[in-house]
Amino acid sequence: MSVKVIAVDMDGTFLTSDNQYNKEKFMKQYEYMKENDIHFVVASGNQYYQLRSFFPEIQKEITFIAENGGYIVDQDKDIFVAQLKEEELEQVLDAIEQYPEIKKIVCGQKSAYINESVDDDYFDRLNFYYPRMKRVAHFKDLNDSIFKIFLSCNEDNFDMILNEMKEKIGHIMTPVDCGHFGIDLIIPGINKAHGIQLLMERWNIADEDVMAFGDSGNDQEMLEQATYSFAMANAKESVKAISKYTISSNNDGGVLEAIDWLINKEKMFQD
Repeated sequence: MSVKVIAVDMDGTFLTSDNQYNKEKFMKQYEYMKENDIHFVVASGNQYYQLRSFFPEIQKEITFIAENGGYIVDQDKDIFVAQLKEEELEQVLDAIEQYPEIKKIVCGQKSAYINESVDDDYFDRLNFYYPRMKRVAHFKDLNDSIFKIFLSCNEDNFDMILNEMKEKIGHIMTPVDCGHFGIDLIIPGINKAHGIQLLMERWNIADEDVMAFGDSGNDQEMLEQATYSFAMANAKESVKAISKYTISSNNDGGVLEAIDWLINKEKMFQD
């Protein structure tokens, strides 16, 4: 048994509900990872510029699979950037316009883009997840590599919109549940598992050497791929069903607890 990649989702998984984690404990674990040639990978639907802010001391050492696999950065170097064709972007935006209650963010390598008509409160709230975000009058001619669109729904219309988006534009972009009644539209075949596969090939690491953690629908492919797949106690039942193990919740530090099991050769990591 060997683990060479530890991949963690962030919201609802690595981070607590107030966007914190036990930094002192994690940094000790990270030293163990470095000493044992284990790659720490942040795999999230969030923007790269937000994700790296959680790891200021080591952001140039670790790996980020951002935007659900649309943008991958390894040790401060761009490894992969997905790109949606301009005509496909227009088709998707036309479909979204049929739902005027939906707020959307178009996500690119350089920045995220939001309609200039949104109110300041909403902009400020989403700015936490997209620290690089620009107000625009329209989403044409952005001069950027666009790889994801985020849709903000509410509890009443979430399931309906998710299903209808799958029917209407699923052949262009794949709608996935990213938690908190949000939907990420991602390019087919581009997901966290695809990102990990690219990195494993880059690092010459075998399939059985991956340990992954998640809680939402956008973690499914990554968890199905990993030999050691962990769903959080707070995860959706569908995520628990495809994971090998269920551990403590994000608020109870489940990820760091499981990494301790690896370090101490306990539970599923016993020789």
